[in-house]
Amino acid sequence: MGSDSAIVQAARVSYGKGTKQISQDEALIKYLMRHHHTTPFEMCEIKFHVKLPIFIARQWIRHRTANVNEYSARYSILDNEFYIPKPEQVARQSDNNKQGSGEAFDSHTSKEIIDSLTNDSNLVYSHYEKFIEHGLAREIARTNLMLNYYTQFYWKIDLHNLLHFLKLRADKHAQYEIRVYAEVMLDIIKKWVPMAYGAFVEYCLESVCISRTGLEVVRKLIKGENVTREESGIGKREWDELMFMLGK
Repeated sequence: MGSDSAIVQAARVSYGKGTKQISQDEALIKYLMRHHHTTPFEMCEIKFHVKLPIFIARQWIRHRTANVNEYSARYSILDNEFYIPKPEQVARQSDNNKQGSGEAFDSHTSKEIIDSLTNDSNLVYSHYEKFIEHGLAREIARTNLMLNYYTQFYWKIDLHNLLHFLKLRADKHAQYEIRVYAEVMLDIIKKWVPMAYGAFVEYCLESVCISRTGLEVVRKLIKGENVTREESGIGKREWDELMFMLGK
């Protein structure tokens, strides 16, 4: 529901479609995005039918600004369909990120892990089927299934909150498995509201946020001054991020 025109219309509190030039509409949307005037973007809504592994659904549902209705394994029987990562995604725990992955394992180790995941997934589903056949309540039978089994839900959200979701989940630091969903959703937005998509990429998705102290460092560097982290008072992690942004 809605379009680039709906965003512009809401911002102008006007009902006169086509009273402005397209270039002016685009400039207005960029202004709204740049200055975080988010209400007009809420005039657009979209509903997705998403099929995804349960462990990704648990990440997804943390975004509490959408309307959700999920497939119920209390009422229905789950399909024997589960997610197995590709070998290049079977990685060690990151040394510097408590919730991220590090380097991939060698091919032999990856194969052992993938085989184990596959065997375990098939085993627990065979038990699940036996539970159902023996008449065990579905709400209990489901409890032994692994987090890599697929669920699905309808997810309805306005454009403003969707863009916030994608700012986080399309980021390179997001888990790979949720990032691939975000990338597909970005393609949908590009076709649906191209002006809003362009502004989002320009001012949010591919932009950076710098603190007040970080901005002072940038200004000094532009003047040709030498600045050390200790002099700036910035913590090591923020300093490293700032230097990465600046290509240093």
